[in-house]
Amino acid sequence: MGKRAVLIGCNYPGTKAELRGCVNDVWNMKKCLINIYGFSERDIVLLIDTHHSYTQPTGKNIRLALSKLVRSAKPRDALFVHYSGHGTRLPAESDDEDNTGYDECIVPTDMNLITDDDFRQLVDKVPRGCNITIVSDCCHSGGLIEAAKEQIGDSTNEEGYVSTSLFHFKNFLHRSMHQEQQEEETTVKNRSLPPSTLSDILQQKTGNDIETGNLRRTLFHIFGEDASPKVKKFSNLVMNKLQHVKSGESGGHRIEGVSDLAQKFFEQKLNYDGDEVGKRGGIRKEEHAASIKRNVLDCGILLSGCQSDQTSADACPAGNSGSAYGAFSNVIRAIIEESEGAVTNRELVLKARMILKKQGFSQKPGLYCSDSNVNAPFVC
Repeated sequence: MGKRAVLIGCNYPGTKAELRGCVNDVWNMKKCLINIYGFSERDIVLLIDTHHSYTQPTGKNIRLALSKLVRSAKPRDALFVHYSGHGTRLPAESDDEDNTGYDECIVPTDMNLITDDDFRQLVDKVPRGCNITIVSDCCHSGGLIEAAKEQIGDSTNEEGYVSTSLFHFKNFLHRSMHQEQQEEETTVKNRSLPPSTLSDILQQKTGNDIETGNLRRTLFHIFGEDASPKVKKFSNLVMNKLQHVKSGESGGHRIEGVSDLAQKFFEQKLNYDGDEVGKRGGIRKEEHAASIKRNVLDCGILLSGCQSDQTSADACPAGNSGSAYGAFSNVIRAIIEESEGAVTNRELVLKARMILKKQGFSQKPGLYCSDSNVNAPFVC
């Protein structure tokens, strides 16, 4: 059985979105995977934005790393992904059947969003007999794998009672609370990037005014073929509608739900692309059918730092960025170390809920997976 991992940490240094603990989360998770779960260092890919010698966690680089992870997978392999950084969400399109009403997204360091649909497509490509565990310590992470079954979340009303005697968590809680009393001050920032801040950062990148309501158009304009497949799909649908308008196949000259500015952009794009629309980045019928065909036993396992409508905390004790951490990542690391890795997905999430509540954090971690993976051992 092979074990491979991709660990992603985005601190966004020098930007309005700057965080402190995300890269530290990556280092700590790497230690857990090697020392406790027996991963080889050569099979762990790191993407962090605070060290130029490492691959930068841009949207293109993250997609490439995740694609390689899945392409190399074989039955019985254990695949692991840890993301620590900002999350955001955009209102779903009017014809989109998203089960939360939003597109939950992670925010790479270049703002080239990766959506819940992108993660669903990734999981659907994992070979049968192989699982992929995704730990997402960001805001709005509860819906990060589109259509994944909620096992522990708001709708389950499961507060997470688990006997602490299993892994001696009484001692751990005592130590944690004692350490908190010794700290003069802990700065807590949420890992949510509002669309308005995302628009501001994209405006700095392009030098152009950005409409918050037209972020998909902006992302496609900036990143082109490197944009999220869902963003490209939306763009191609709009351009195809424009083609119909220009060829007289439609009775009107407006596309419902698209602003004047966005329509002008797509018309300009259409003039440049001509007959290439639909050939590049388009979704063929057979590809669409394959994307919605899923195994009954979904191989994706998501442990989220919070619910889809909540924020996750980035904590910096006494202003010391060297010891900053994500609240969820920090707790699961402690649970893994305390249990020496012998913990199920369900136990891990329930214990994390219990500890975060005692520490004063309002976020509620969630578990999203098939029934068969609820009580499976974490990671492998």
